[in-house]
Amino acid sequence: MNPTDINTDIHSDTDTERHAPVPTGSRTVRALLVRGMLAGLIAGVCALAVAYFLGEGPVDAAIAFEEAGAHDHGGGEELVSRAVQSTAGLATGVLVFGVAVGGIAALAYCAALGRTGRFGPRGTALLVAVGTLLSVYVVPFLKYPPNPPAVGDPDTIGQRTTLYFLMVVLGVALTVGAVIAGRALAPRTGTWHAAVIAAAGLVLAVGLAYAFLPSFDEVPKGFPAAVLWEFRLATLAVQATLWAVFGLVFGELAERLLIPAKARPAGTGAVAATG
Repeated sequence: MNPTDINTDIHSDTDTERHAPVPTGSRTVRALLVRGMLAGLIAGVCALAVAYFLGEGPVDAAIAFEEAGAHDHGGGEELVSRAVQSTAGLATGVLVFGVAVGGIAALAYCAALGRTGRFGPRGTALLVAVGTLLSVYVVPFLKYPPNPPAVGDPDTIGQRTTLYFLMVVLGVALTVGAVIAGRALAPRTGTWHAAVIAAAGLVLAVGLAYAFLPSFDEVPKGFPAAVLWEFRLATLAVQATLWAVFGLVFGELAERLLIPAKARPAGTGAVAATG
């Protein structure tokens, strides 16, 4: 095969993905929802491995610090053993979360499909995954990072929880607004400049939210800084793994559902069944 043939195949593949009719309707949405939940389950398994091997060490160290203080002040008995928390409890929480957000992301994918310019099913899945990671987790994470046990004042937990979810809502709303603004500016300024302007506006808006919302510094005296840092990095790694795996797996599943002919070798003369 010469370079001309390769280029022809690449362009033909891209054009097929870009212009192939995408099935619509409730049956397709249901099929994508099921595939999203399955992809979320697979992503949850991978995230569970990261959480167990990277996150449990800092959690154990934080609990040891907390228990040392509890002995000094007469701490109470735990309701659920640490062994159950770090195995069955962790697995249940991560896997259920993966399935749930996988289904939600699949519905968001249905809304985004065909409205992301030249991106096909796989590219749209990755865009949804990356956008969700940034807006739902990274934006709140930078303002209100998660804390291990023994960090945080129990008297402010309600306020901190409310502000965290407010930051999640703002992250999603501002990201959607940036996408809408970028699409509106693209015909006048070009895709590149529209993307830069939208991204700059998003960063500015998030920065203003960070500046006006209250902050909390409730790390107890003597708490190891390395443990806090490792715990927060582990939580970020868990979320990054979850959404990276989801984007790749769901993108492949959605591609096979929406463009079945893509799975067939080009130029073999095979005709896809359309029944």
